[in-house]
Amino acid sequence: MNRDTVIRPDGSSGTYEHITVDDGVRVVALDEQGQVVLVEDDFYLQQRRVLHLPGGGSGGQEPQAAALRELEEEAGLIATDVRPLGVIDPLPAATTARTHLFLATGLRAGTADRDDTEIGMTVHWWKLSDALTAVRAGRITEAGSVAGLLLAAHAQG
Repeated sequence: MNRDTVIRPDGSSGTYEHITVDDGVRVVALDEQGQVVLVEDDFYLQQRRVLHLPGGGSGGQEPQAAALRELEEEAGLIATDVRPLGVIDPLPAATTARTHLFLATGLRAGTADRDDTEIGMTVHWWKLSDALTAVRAGRITEAGSVAGLLLAAHAQG
């Protein structure tokens, strides 16, 4: 946790707390049948399983390289085509970290290599339209996943 002494717009001084973390990535991996891969995992802070797009921290890599790495590590998929969908600021009051969103196509099997925190992760294939319904229903709530799915649907027309 960082604590900065700041001067507020009204001229008074104060303290601003924020965290420093790497940028993140989320990947909308879309197959030829219009299905997207989602992963479900236990999230400690939420104290529940969370359904979301593959992704995670950039680990110091360029965003596209991190997206490709995360897609294979979490979902066991390799993509031949990856293009950016956009960038979001998921927690602008708490961190400068951004989440880079990608659309991945030309999918083929790779090798999953999950870390210790992802042991219970499961992989699910959903029609893009069903994933969008899950966003609207509050079933998919993770910010990068919500934005990525909406942007992918828009890109697909």
